[in-house]
Amino acid sequence: MNKQQLAAKIWESANQMRSKIEANEYKDYILGFIFYKYLSEKQLQFARKNDFTEENIKALSEDDTETVKFIKKSIGYFLSYDNLFHTWIEEGADFSEDNVITALSAFNRSISPKHKKLFDGIFNTLETGLSKLGDTAAKRTKAIRDLLYLIKDIPMDGKQDYDVLGFIYEYLIEKFAANAGKKAGEFYTPHEVSVLMSEIVSDHLKDRKEIQIYDSCSGSGSLLINIGSSIAKYMDDKDNIKYFAQELKKNTYNLTRMNLVMRGLKPDNIETRNGDTLEDDWPYFDENDPVHSYNTLYVDAVVSNPPYSQKWSSANKESDPRYSRFGLAPKTKADFAFLLHDLYHLKPDGIMNIVLPHGVLFRGGEEGNIRKHLIEENHIDAIIGLPAGVFFGTGIPTIIIVLRQKRTNTDVLIVDASKGFIKEGKNNKLRASDIRRIADVVRDRKDTPKFSKKVTRDTIRLNDYNLNIPRYVDSSPAAENWDIYASMFGGVPVKEIDALQEYWDALPDLRTSLFEKTTAINAQLKVNDIKEGLYAHSSVSAFAKAYQEAFHSFESYLNDRLLSDPTQIGISKEQVILSNDIFTRLDAIALIDEYEAYQLLDDKWQTIKVDLEIIQTEGIEATRIVDANMVIKKKNGKDTEVQDGWKGRIMPFELVQQLYLSEALVALQEKENRLVQIAASIEGIFEDLTEDDKEEETVNEAKIGFTNAAVIREAKQLRAALKKNSKLMLEPYEKTIIKVDGLLTEEKKLKKEVKTDALALHLKTKDTIEAVTDSQITELLQHKWIKPIVKSLHNLPDNTIDTLSRKLQHLADKYATTYSEVAKDIKQAENSLADLLEDLTGNEHDMKAMNEFKNLLKTEN
Repeated sequence: MNKQQLAAKIWESANQMRSKIEANEYKDYILGFIFYKYLSEKQLQFARKNDFTEENIKALSEDDTETVKFIKKSIGYFLSYDNLFHTWIEEGADFSEDNVITALSAFNRSISPKHKKLFDGIFNTLETGLSKLGDTAAKRTKAIRDLLYLIKDIPMDGKQDYDVLGFIYEYLIEKFAANAGKKAGEFYTPHEVSVLMSEIVSDHLKDRKEIQIYDSCSGSGSLLINIGSSIAKYMDDKDNIKYFAQELKKNTYNLTRMNLVMRGLKPDNIETRNGDTLEDDWPYFDENDPVHSYNTLYVDAVVSNPPYSQKWSSANKESDPRYSRFGLAPKTKADFAFLLHDLYHLKPDGIMNIVLPHGVLFRGGEEGNIRKHLIEENHIDAIIGLPAGVFFGTGIPTIIIVLRQKRTNTDVLIVDASKGFIKEGKNNKLRASDIRRIADVVRDRKDTPKFSKKVTRDTIRLNDYNLNIPRYVDSSPAAENWDIYASMFGGVPVKEIDALQEYWDALPDLRTSLFEKTTAINAQLKVNDIKEGLYAHSSVSAFAKAYQEAFHSFESYLNDRLLSDPTQIGISKEQVILSNDIFTRLDAIALIDEYEAYQLLDDKWQTIKVDLEIIQTEGIEATRIVDANMVIKKKNGKDTEVQDGWKGRIMPFELVQQLYLSEALVALQEKENRLVQIAASIEGIFEDLTEDDKEEETVNEAKIGFTNAAVIREAKQLRAALKKNSKLMLEPYEKTIIKVDGLLTEEKKLKKEVKTDALALHLKTKDTIEAVTDSQITELLQHKWIKPIVKSLHNLPDNTIDTLSRKLQHLADKYATTYSEVAKDIKQAENSLADLLEDLTGNEHDMKAMNEFKNLLKTEN
């Protein structure tokens, strides 16, 4: 089951369960059972790798103390065979809630002492909450069994390039955003924001052999996981990353632990803590051995998305080393308290990312003093303004602040990324190209008009340490100005042509072929058709040729990268490799926005990614699998899931038909097209009827079309009359009825044929997919994955020239009509109006008003 299928099933189940438990609680049950499934399958994999036979596995019991000791020492816990997830499934109707209660109790007493902190209490939500699933044991058993069957096909073999828990958590939070995110007090970091932070952090740490990362408000743990995954791309051994996570809310803390464990991280690399970040700092010691383990936590990277502007107690915190250097945040807003906490735990050469509300950039009082100290001591590296509405459950505008302990530069990079997003439902979402654009700017510390700027410390001082983004970066669209000279005399202002200099630099001599100067400040177009003039110019042809040469080998490159062995592709790494190749090819090509090209790749990559996840989970044979196409239909007044044909698990029916069943497909399409033509013909015939004809019985009551049954009946009578009297002359209306009847007869026959042919083609497609050869699999994947990417990139030069054409046409149209021409037209219209007024008559008051109006017209003229 891929994650999209999983998401659909979970949503369906959630809707069924909503009457029993709150959406947010439902999430915890789902995730708890998924984690138990993971632990069960991990133990099974361990046993099989260590030569346990199936008989040995079935004999697993707490009574076998040697085996229990061996397994606990190796994986940190032990589950008897009766308590394994797959055993519950095999129980079928014999399964009951007691199986779960017994298993969870057994798990708690079978945790290795070394892993006690990691696993202890991790199933508290399930243990204490099963009673909410029903008011009788039978109802609770059914609810639990439904959940188990819902998740039983989730892959747990570690091949997936995504975290299962993180995906499901995000999916449910998004679906229930109206109440789940806020109600639970969980400020979940959307995946895209998490990825952006990961890119910034991993670039800073990419040359290190060992890394420690810490999230002081870990939530689901997905932010930590994304950071680790991003860093791991640059490391030889991902086991050299150590994870520290702190979370206040118990249920969410359990989720953090589950998520980290399920990513296959070594238990020794996971340090978690359930506690108040601000009240109780990360312990300087292991609670199990406080005397010999005293050690302040300093890490290479700290990331966090704390709750925004919450109240906190600053009492007796003046001497707390986390705050003593900078001061205490106000009691009503803990934002800077979280920031200073995170900064305190950062190594001198580390990097920190924290998500906070915009207010921390400009609010005064204690916050203003803290901000001043942070700037003067050179800790703030960059500020990134995010789009509004990117977080679930809150519309608060947010920022990411990047901080370091030690920096050589003293400026602050300000980035206004608030305009780059795509709208999805109620929320805004960063696109892949937006994320990369921001990450590249931060990495290179680039000044980009209307996007980013390096601001000196002296400038910030002059602004009284106010870091509000619009003070330094104006991302608002430029207001359109009108040139007075060109408005009066026509032509195009030279300064507005100059504004397109990037095009003139990239396309030599194009400007002089399009414009000629008439004065020092004005020019005239030399061509009648701008678009035609552009595409006829040699520099535009050279531009297109250079682009095509840069990408002429790209399709074969994609074939080599993606089709050689899809089962072995590192999905996230592969996208980076492909995108870097695109950027390299575009290095020497001006005008093409490399981030637009990157977005085109990412748009297509989402399909490829899902397919690769399936192939790497199920093997290449998944390309030959056809699944029942299940849809929801009304049945006896209820929504019921029923089968509506078939669909390829990976291979689209339409693509298979186009490549291998084109003759039957074309024949079917011709019949479908003929049906459209028939409908159009009948509609046209009806429109040509006279009003008298439309009063006939063959026309429906609404007078908008024929009544088919009446047409057929009357046509039958007319034909019978003709048969009796061959010399009978039909009226025009009667001939029309005969014609419509013929079309209806043809339509009926065609509809039956289309239905039969469509079903035959559908079943033939199913058979074809199930029997595709290896070479056909390669060909199909090439058409599904690679050709769409190549095609979308192929259009970029034309898109660029079309953009220039629109800009130039706008300039030409803007000044096409001069003010004097407009004034002349107005004067003519006023004169015509005055002439018309002379002919008007009325009563005394009307004429007095009319004379005054005439006087006004004369005055204006």
